[in-house]
Amino acid sequence: MFEWLEYSFLSIWVGESLWGYPIMLSLHAIGLAIVVGIFTMFNFRVLGLFESIEYSAFVDFFKLAWWGLLINTGSGFALFCSQATFYVTNTPFLVKISSIIIGSIIAFRIQSSLQLNAEKWDSKVTEPGSKDYLFAQSSLLLWACAIFGGRLIAYL
Repeated sequence: MFEWLEYSFLSIWVGESLWGYPIMLSLHAIGLAIVVGIFTMFNFRVLGLFESIEYSAFVDFFKLAWWGLLINTGSGFALFCSQATFYVTNTPFLVKISSIIIGSIIAFRIQSSLQLNAEKWDSKVTEPGSKDYLFAQSSLLLWACAIFGGRLIAYL
């Protein structure tokens, strides 16, 4: 199956055309900036930084973050196809993908909590709880692992 992917039209376009790889890599960087930027800012907010930013602002930003993740998924799949047999056994790639999957699950959990509690947190009726702090810390670690894993793919 992975060999078949490497011989697909998409793989050949990404791997051999003048524009395929740069376009997909640029889209991947844009998606990364959107998704990781928004999740990181929210996680920092939960951990006590940037107190002037209301939690409710992140409700709409999370919608944009999911679009960023969708851009990353599409561009990442295109990049993966170009060397699928290499990536499937590459440890940094596997760390990256695992971190993204777990980070996305945690982001969904964080978003659910945000939607339920944003107004209460903004009005200081309640504060984020210990689970929220743990999820924020875990999320930061996982997105950092995804980024470092992605960068190490080219070197290990």
